Amino acid sequence: MIYFDNSATTKPYKEVLDSFNQVSKQFYGNPSSIHRFGIEAGTLLRKAQIQAASILSVDQSEIIFTSGGTEGNNTAIKGIALAHQNHGKHIITTQIEHPSVMEACESLETLGFKVTYLPVNSEGILEIDDVKAALTKETILISVMHVNNELGTVQPIKAIGQLVKDIPTTYFHVDDVQGFGKIPLHLANSGIDLWTISGHKFHGLKGTGLLYVKKGTHLFPLLHGGHQQMNYRSGTENLAGIVSLVKAMRLIKEKEETDHTHIYKLNKQLRDELEMIPSIKINTVENQAPHILNISIPGYKPEVVIHALGERDIFISTKSACSSKKPDESAILKAAGFSHNRTTSALRISLSYQNTKEEVELFSRSLRKVLQQLSKVMG
Repeated sequence: MIYFDNSATTKPYKEVLDSFNQVSKQFYGNPSSIHRFGIEAGTLLRKAQIQAASILSVDQSEIIFTSGGTEGNNTAIKGIALAHQNHGKHIITTQIEHPSVMEACESLETLGFKVTYLPVNSEGILEIDDVKAALTKETILISVMHVNNELGTVQPIKAIGQLVKDIPTTYFHVDDVQGFGKIPLHLANSGIDLWTISGHKFHGLKGTGLLYVKKGTHLFPLLHGGHQQMNYRSGTENLAGIVSLVKAMRLIKEKEETDHTHIYKLNKQLRDELEMIPSIKINTVENQAPHILNISIPGYKPEVVIHALGERDIFISTKSACSSKKPDESAILKAAGFSHNRTTSALRISLSYQNTKEEVELFSRSLRKVLQQLSKVMG
């Protein structure tokens, strides 16, 4: 099997599964209970929080554990909007955000908030001048993803952070679900106030995630109840999931530091081989996130190509997993100005540190054969 759909989800590391199982068996007490069994669970929870903070070089009080990217993004966006609407009701985001950001913003529009959806250039990258032009005294939040989930483009997060750093009433949220562990992003002194990751995107488990909330940033909580996690996220903590998440964070950061050239080499190899197939158009510009390569094959239906590859035990995808079952064109590619025949025939190939050059070679050969077979059927 060749698995090239790592931006949808990844195979959990064995160490991650082992840590989840161990904690589930030995530390199943409620961290809020006052008996010894509960206290032991609470101690482990705080240890995980300290370790996560150490990995990110932030304070442990700035760590909120969530169920994943969707919850983290909704908590950040709606939490800021509801807590700071007296200062203003304007939000800035982009036209290429993940649905969990786009639809969170759209929901706030029904409550009277105004949202500016900024365009991207022909490479799928946000222009910093557009952010400057959109800022007003009413702007309370800017939400921009670090790495686009379809194109793999890297957005100017550092520049935006510097732009809003000294504006106390404007908060900056970064969805880093696709970037964490592949493209380094330092939170300390960055201008970033809120930052989201999801465990299953870097060999952790589904249902685990983390939201960084910079000290001094006040959120309106979406969940009320038991006052866990400093009142920001009530509910009994998923201790086994949290410990496994931190394990995955540590392992992926080690990979990023020791093996960072591996995916870049795979990306270049893949790009070189696909450029030799005349019918393929590469949509991702060079020198972006190494693990995502977006292509179009005009004249071929993406789902037909995916199913044909699937019969060979090769797995890629169309758009993000949250919208891939919709038959319409890619809104991301459309926003970047691609032609209709490319926005409706796009495929996403997404790699991990576990993939190999042999897999890239076999994939390229198989794709060439699939297209040859399909062209005969078509005509």
